[in-house]
Amino acid sequence: MSGELDQPQAGPSHAGLDRRNPERNRAAVPGGVIRRASAQGPMSWIQKVLEQIMDSPLQWVTPSEVVPVAVLAVQRYLLEDEPRDTIPKPPLYCYDVTISDGVYQEKCYLDPSLNFLVYKNILKVGIEMKIFRVSCLYNERRLGQGILCMDNVHCGETLETISLETPFRNSAHEEIPERPLRGGKSHYLALWNNEDPYGDIWLTNKQPEEHNFNNTKIISLSHLEMTWNNRRNFPALLVRILHKSRLRYYGKPDKNMIEPYQTFLEVADSSGTVSVIMWNALCPEWYKSLQVGLVLLLQDYSVKKSYPLRLRPLPVDPQIKLISTMEVCLNLRDPPTNIIIIPERQVKPEWRLPKLNHRFITRSELDDMPEKQICDIIGILVFVGRVQRSKKKENCEDFWSHRWIHIADGTSEQPFVVELFSTSQPEIFENICPMTYFMCTQLKVVRNDTQVPKLLYLTTTNESHVFITGHRSQLCAIDIKNCNRPSTFQTAERESQSQEIDGKQHQENGPVNSQCSQTTYTSLSPTKKKRIVQGQYTKLIPLPQPETSAQTKGNKPDMPSIFQRPESTRTSMHGKARKTISHRWESQLWREKKFGLVEHLHYSSVYPESIPRKFTLEHKDFLIQQYNSQPAKYIPPKERPPKLNDFKSARSLGHFEVTILGLNHEIAIDVAFLPMYCPEDIRTSQIDTLLTCMNYTCVYPQEGSGNERMPGPRAIAGDIIKAVTELDRMHVVCILDVCNLGNNKVEVYLHKIYSPDNIY
Repeated sequence: MSGELDQPQAGPSHAGLDRRNPERNRAAVPGGVIRRASAQGPMSWIQKVLEQIMDSPLQWVTPSEVVPVAVLAVQRYLLEDEPRDTIPKPPLYCYDVTISDGVYQEKCYLDPSLNFLVYKNILKVGIEMKIFRVSCLYNERRLGQGILCMDNVHCGETLETISLETPFRNSAHEEIPERPLRGGKSHYLALWNNEDPYGDIWLTNKQPEEHNFNNTKIISLSHLEMTWNNRRNFPALLVRILHKSRLRYYGKPDKNMIEPYQTFLEVADSSGTVSVIMWNALCPEWYKSLQVGLVLLLQDYSVKKSYPLRLRPLPVDPQIKLISTMEVCLNLRDPPTNIIIIPERQVKPEWRLPKLNHRFITRSELDDMPEKQICDIIGILVFVGRVQRSKKKENCEDFWSHRWIHIADGTSEQPFVVELFSTSQPEIFENICPMTYFMCTQLKVVRNDTQVPKLLYLTTTNESHVFITGHRSQLCAIDIKNCNRPSTFQTAERESQSQEIDGKQHQENGPVNSQCSQTTYTSLSPTKKKRIVQGQYTKLIPLPQPETSAQTKGNKPDMPSIFQRPESTRTSMHGKARKTISHRWESQLWREKKFGLVEHLHYSSVYPESIPRKFTLEHKDFLIQQYNSQPAKYIPPKERPPKLNDFKSARSLGHFEVTILGLNHEIAIDVAFLPMYCPEDIRTSQIDTLLTCMNYTCVYPQEGSGNERMPGPRAIAGDIIKAVTELDRMHVVCILDVCNLGNNKVEVYLHKIYSPDNIY
């Protein structure tokens, strides 16, 4: 896909260049310590392009020779308003792209008009790229400082391997901590959200240290609450961390703040619990070191009136007073806060600091829990969904990162279904896989018993945290109310039959999302949309899953669990023969109209990366990478990666190709329909017609002759085809899920189908 610009655009000023002495200019731009390739070695293409810019009277050049370069990094940051801007702009996130020509590496600025290439996952690390137009942006405050800008690029295929041994041409790009090329920001943001700490400014080296309390005056929280308005100096606080929120980034283009971060701690002593707000540069210094349960000595803090509208987590002990009239503020200055982590061995019983009190529940208990109840869970991951992104607000570039996971604890045939949002723990969120012991805290119950199927799942809150406590192949003791490790696990096909949850999620600080299941139809890229189409149902073709490759046939996966690719659930057979079940149906109207259409949209294919795969421990790292968002920096593979189609599919029913004809008989669209087996609460609704089958996105096969084994896709297809004629020439309203997988891959799924009688 090309992100080419049709017309040349005015570039930055070349003020300060010595046109009479171009050799002097070449040596100085762009600045820092400049390396040059030796005369004996290969010539650097990057160096050639820079020399062309210096010799050109224009403000941009088209390289005389276009040579493919490798993309090593794509890094994001917020660009401040220019001093001449009088009206504040919406947040503009910029991208620095590090490339290598085999001789040198160079960090370049990506023209904002090409940002869509990153959004659509076209421009990413590990690919080959050609640059067709470049310009040079100069720092007019520093002599010889310039930035290579990419104005027109073409993104190619993924390279098998890239060498990281090539040095930077400009040694300033190697400095630590890394700095963005433009603006005054001191750091990069995470590539796909603002909640995750990213880069080398985030420290992890804070350790507990012994403290001599002989000369330290301590004040209790309850006493501070009564006297803080009359004090100018505050004695030290000795508290335990009970909750820690995820990070909040509040950077704005018109606010020149170096590290605009904020996080909340809920801390307590024997007299009460209070909110502590950590601001700005203290967050990179302390956030990753302050864990729930640690005991802190806080000195040189400030106190202010609390914000009344903030929702606080429930106290771990209902006997402890909840102090809501004040907040404690920690900052790097005004005054500079002093934080000391007290080692647990120095904590004295007479301090009476509260203990952590988890609210663990079992899956069997979840069925009786009310909506919005807060709980903690632990168990074994049996399904890991792809990472998805949802917009926080319309017309903005800020997104939530989240994924669906299933956790089994052995107390029920059904797993916990959890919508896991980023908890500012990317080291865990990006590395979870099936068959690991997994603990989630501060989850909220979401349920609706009035709809069919019933809605029941858990979602994270602002204070949720996740922990990996080991792998199933390791010995690990679990403590949940004597909840033992699950004695048996159903096959992946059985797991893929678990209930789909179709409804709205309500989280205090999260987006609204619908559709959660083992085949969640959502998108890694920003474009997941629902479309409503009116038309006539005309054609149904069952398309089963592709056969697995020869090298995986007959081999059982290490563990019967599931991974799902970062977006939807498709099955496309590229380069493989596809067996199509003979059951199919076409209406007479379709036979008459299909050759005279104005437009026929084909979106019924399911791409290989959207199919849930059975997990194998041998290829754990490869599968984790496949089902995560693209990384900001290139990581060389340890070995030649396998093909995704080599892994067995975890879907047993395949999918159907549905064709819908517009009411004017001019436009038709092919979409995919992925059914699942009905949960118990739907079976009572008599799923015996195609309309109800598609309305609930599931199938309910006819009772067999005492054999409890679920029928295969052929039998299911036969049952559906028998009931399909009811829709011949019927007008229907279809709700479609549109999923953008990146790389120009778009999938459309049939989400719901209604007859007008059911709506009006």
